[in-house]
Amino acid sequence: MKVIFLEDVRGKGKRGQVKDVPDGYAQNFLIKNGKAKLATRQAMSALEGQQRLEAKKEAEQKADAEAIKTKLEDDKSVVEIQSKAGEDSRLFGSIPSKQIAQALDKQYQIKVDKRKMDLPEPIKALGYRNVTVHLYPGVDAKIRVHVTAQK
Repeated sequence: MKVIFLEDVRGKGKRGQVKDVPDGYAQNFLIKNGKAKLATRQAMSALEGQQRLEAKKEAEQKADAEAIKTKLEDDKSVVEIQSKAGEDSRLFGSIPSKQIAQALDKQYQIKVDKRKMDLPEPIKALGYRNVTVHLYPGVDAKIRVHVTAQK
């Protein structure tokens, strides 16, 4: 019996996949528990329409990520952050990814999730630093962060 999986079933199929499974398994487990539905002609055409819609959304998200990447990697875009520092240009405290995300939003109106920033350890010194941001799978941008001493 051909079924369309409505959710991932471990070892059997992933969401949106069409597979041939034994009749008893399909009737008594998959369909009964709402994990799959019968693969009729109408259900197949609805599935194809849904897959096209998801592909279109994915393409739009990737295009948005590419646009943000060009803004972030522009030579003029440098995230300026002021912090208190000692004589040897070491900061009192540190600058975590959350503070970088807030400064980016404040200066350029670009919202980036702090968890998507690749900052192995917080910034603890004055100067320029490059921070990688994962905007979308396969689309990474480098932000230039300039930490200056607070007067």
